[in-house]
Amino acid sequence: MRTSLILSFFLTLIFSCQNNAQDNSKQLAIQNAAPIQVPLQNGKAKAYFASGCFWCVEAIYESLEGVTEVINGYAGGHTEFPTYRSSNTGYTGHAETVEVIYDPKIIDFATLVDVYFASQDPTQVNGQGPDRGSQYRSILFYQNDKEKQIITTKKQALAKQLNTTIAAEIYPFQKFWKGEDYHQDYERLNPNNSYIRNVSIPRLKRSQAKFPELLKANTH
Repeated sequence: MRTSLILSFFLTLIFSCQNNAQDNSKQLAIQNAAPIQVPLQNGKAKAYFASGCFWCVEAIYESLEGVTEVINGYAGGHTEFPTYRSSNTGYTGHAETVEVIYDPKIIDFATLVDVYFASQDPTQVNGQGPDRGSQYRSILFYQNDKEKQIITTKKQALAKQLNTTIAAEIYPFQKFWKGEDYHQDYERLNPNNSYIRNVSIPRLKRSQAKFPELLKANTH
């Protein structure tokens, strides 16, 4: 009996290690893949950012002049059809991500990146505030060499300014998976939620105070 249990344990350990190795290989392939460019639609561009809880990030970007819509979802992982439940396991490789739909004639990608870094703790690894885990890690997605250069330059400048390592990862954009309906506009629709009151809204206010000139008129 004891021998059987020991054998079962080691077989489980071996299969687990093999699965982890396969997942790591898939994740590395995603990080080294060529980026996919999302074409303009009706003159609007799209940008993708992961920065902790997507409820918070959605509200931050929706308050910017030139941003027409923000959608919550998942990106950066190696599995198809990620969900809130599956991404929370940490095994999908995906992070909570927002799709920012914006008018590049009003606000450009470089400004969106500035807001990104100004609206988070850039030194926190695998999370923001109380939200911890790889599904909450910070990632900036680029769709072409120009966007990659903008991100890289700003990240390097911030690292020099703060004299520390910046935790945000840089990924080629591959695919965005829209999140569940109940996650969309969550902060606006659930103002009395305890997380929204205690974490999300304070983060929003701190962020907006850093770039008041970028805000829509009704957010001042």
